[in-house]
Amino acid sequence: MKKLLFLFAIIAFSTNTLFAQLGTGLPDRFTRKDSLRGTLSNIRNNYDVKFYNLDIEIDIEKKFISGFNEITFLAIENISRLQIDLFDNMKINKIEHNNKSLNYTREFNAVFIDFSKTITKGSVSKIKVFYEGNPIVAKRAPWDGGFVFKKDKNGNAHVAVACQGTGASLWWPNKDHQSDEPDSMAINITSSSLYEEVSNGRLRAKKDLGNGYTRFEWFVSNPINNYNVSVNIADYYHWTDTYTSKVDGEILSLDYYVLKDDKEKALTQFEQVKPMMDAFEKRFGKYAFYTDGYKLVQTPYLGMEHQSCVAYGNAFKNGYLGFDLSGSGEGMKFDYIIIHETAHEWWGNNVTSYDIADMWIHEGFGQYSEVVYLEELYGRESATKYLNGIKKGIGNKEPVIGPYGVNKEGSGDMYPKGALFLNTLRNYINDDKIWWDIIKSIQTEYRHKNISTNDVLALMNKKSGKELKPIFDQYLKHANLPELILYTKSENNALLLTYQWKTDVSDFNMPIDVFINDEKQRIYPSNTVQTKRYENVKLENFSVDKNGFYIKISQNK
Repeated sequence: MKKLLFLFAIIAFSTNTLFAQLGTGLPDRFTRKDSLRGTLSNIRNNYDVKFYNLDIEIDIEKKFISGFNEITFLAIENISRLQIDLFDNMKINKIEHNNKSLNYTREFNAVFIDFSKTITKGSVSKIKVFYEGNPIVAKRAPWDGGFVFKKDKNGNAHVAVACQGTGASLWWPNKDHQSDEPDSMAINITSSSLYEEVSNGRLRAKKDLGNGYTRFEWFVSNPINNYNVSVNIADYYHWTDTYTSKVDGEILSLDYYVLKDDKEKALTQFEQVKPMMDAFEKRFGKYAFYTDGYKLVQTPYLGMEHQSCVAYGNAFKNGYLGFDLSGSGEGMKFDYIIIHETAHEWWGNNVTSYDIADMWIHEGFGQYSEVVYLEELYGRESATKYLNGIKKGIGNKEPVIGPYGVNKEGSGDMYPKGALFLNTLRNYINDDKIWWDIIKSIQTEYRHKNISTNDVLALMNKKSGKELKPIFDQYLKHANLPELILYTKSENNALLLTYQWKTDVSDFNMPIDVFINDEKQRIYPSNTVQTKRYENVKLENFSVDKNGFYIKISQNK
């Protein structure tokens, strides 16, 4: 979650502008550099990464990284050349295959590797990239990508990285595209013995090298997004706990790392984890990374969804740094970073968008997870108030889905508009048994997979028995909300209601709920004008269900 809000006071005029890291609001001007990063060319599509063995040393004082990444890959085609990615400010010392150096060239942040002998389709090979350099230092993580080198109030180092959007290749060589995740990964970090180092997965070994440095060997047993690979170095206080799954009784390890001075606050604040797990496992299905555990790690920036190693920097306060993003009061019932970032373990980490143009799958479902949490713990009325509150943060100026193949996200509306879109679908389907089956099925059928908007659509169509494409297209591919044109008129003690949808897409047939004399009824507008007469109904006894459907209403205009 790089596109976070940073000041509650600004939300009143535009959340949309604050949710952007990649999106600047400027006209899109895509270059070859963008295409090299965002497009799956034939020299990126010709191999499938199976395993990364990242092994680096971090010199905190010099802000310097050195080491290697060994990439194990399956040849999808016969390969004579392939592309990996590493920012051009990082120096490559050599690239080896079978202990022999390979020739390579660089263009922007892309590295083109040539093999002296063709790698045969279906074979598994390894390349080892030795590199070093000073990685980009983020100016204000997590909104921009890079390392963070700070000091805690006792003068101890507090180091971390956040690179979503900017790219993991800003600090380690890899195939930097969301579509290809390794099946598993080793993360070996050597750093100052004065501090603890925390990365993803399980700590397999900790070795004091006797020279002022300690080697930490972590292993991730599940597929992982490149941008989720994490480094955290600090004078941490660490404690452990367990969570027992209500689904099948499996035990999940919970590990917490915070600065020592924040121990007491953290012990209380992190009690939200277990009820959150109950809510999410009930509605989304089991946490997907039991073999890697769950960690919540204090960072010198606000937060990020690093898989099995969630970054936390919300000052141990409920809300968003102590503010309610919705303005409804409901947002103060939970710690925004704990709930939202952990939700990404399901929406973003277990199920991952193939192209970042479809990042609403991460962030729309991520913000909707906050609504789910509130509903499970405090009831649907609480969740509805929160949903109504986040409406004010939507600009409806740009589409939620971005352009494909150029490493570009869509509008920051993907957060609140995505959540309200999902709430609209729930009310359209009008059967919670089906709805929650759909939500859980996305997690189970696409477990550890990369998916597109079309995949979500296909599953929802199948499970609901409805054709939802016009609704998906209007909410996600166009900036405008569907506009309900209403004309109401009293006529001989009756209400005459004329209505139609005004939309960018054709064949928009989404039903809508209305209240007639306090009774909820469903009408079925389309792009053509319809008229319905209600006997013994006064104008003041008619209204549209604005809580269930996120739409624009133009009445008697």
